[in-house]
Amino acid sequence: MEKTWRLLNTGWKNSAENMAIDEAILISQSEGKTPPTIRFYGWDPATLSIGYFQKVNKEIDLEQVRKKGLGFVRRPTGGRAVLHDKEVTYSVIVGEDYPGMPTSVTQSYRVISTGLLEGFRKLGLKAEMIPLETEEEKEKYASLGSAACFDSPSNYELVVEGRKVAGSAQTRQKGVILQHGSILLDLDVDLLFDVLRFSSERVKDRLKDGFVKKAVAINELREEPVTVEEAVEAFTRGFEKGMDIRLEPGELTPYEEDLVRRLVASRYGRDDWNMKK
Repeated sequence: MEKTWRLLNTGWKNSAENMAIDEAILISQSEGKTPPTIRFYGWDPATLSIGYFQKVNKEIDLEQVRKKGLGFVRRPTGGRAVLHDKEVTYSVIVGEDYPGMPTSVTQSYRVISTGLLEGFRKLGLKAEMIPLETEEEKEKYASLGSAACFDSPSNYELVVEGRKVAGSAQTRQKGVILQHGSILLDLDVDLLFDVLRFSSERVKDRLKDGFVKKAVAINELREEPVTVEEAVEAFTRGFEKGMDIRLEPGELTPYEEDLVRRLVASRYGRDDWNMKK
C-alpha cells in the first residue's frame, strides 16, 4: 500500500540555506515532527559543495571559486566536490526504520535510486541501474582520482548509454537517512575543473578527458532541452512510482524554518565549518 510523503519544492537558495534546510528536515524527522520528505531545489549563486571529509586546501582552488562568483559549502554527507549549476537537486529524508527501507546503506541507496531511475525514464531516457558487484563493473566506473563527484561511482550506478547521469551522497544521523544528489540538466566541465586542484596541467587534462567519457547531462542526451519544471515533475512522478509512495505538496514548518536559521548561523554560513579539515 502506498504511503503519503511530503513534497517540497523550495526553489533557488544560497548554499548555506540549502544545506541547513536538508539538516533541519532530518532533525525534525528524527523528532517525529514531520513525515518522510522529498525535496527539490536549486542554487543561487551556482555553488561548489564538498563532501564532509574533503580537505579544502588540498583539493579545492578557493581563489578560483571566488573569482568565478560561486558559492561554497561543506555538505553533511560524504563524497566529493559537486558543481551545482544547471541542475535539479533532490533530497530524500526518511527514518531508518521506515517499512521496507533496507538497513544497509548500499541497499537503501538502491531503493531511493529506483525513484531516480523512473524519473529519467519519464524524460524518455533509457536509464539503467548497474549494481557494481563485479571487479569489471567497478573498474569500468572507477574514479581516475579527481576530486569531482561524478568521477566517483556509488554501489548502484545510474547510467544512460554507459555514462553516469546522477551523483548522490548519503548520511545517517539520529536514526534518519538523508540522501541528496544532483540531476544534471547541463554540465560545465571546464568550470568544474577550474575550481579543483591538480598536481599538474597534464593530470588535470587527463582527468577531465576521463570525466567527460563517464558523466553526461540530460540535455546532451535529448533533442528537446528539459526545463527545471519539467524535470521536477518527471522526478516527482518517478519517486512515486519507483518507491510506491504518494507525494503531497507541503511547506517547511515554522519549527524547521527556525532550525534553518540556527544552522545557517552556527554551521553552514560559517567559514570554520566550511573550511575545516
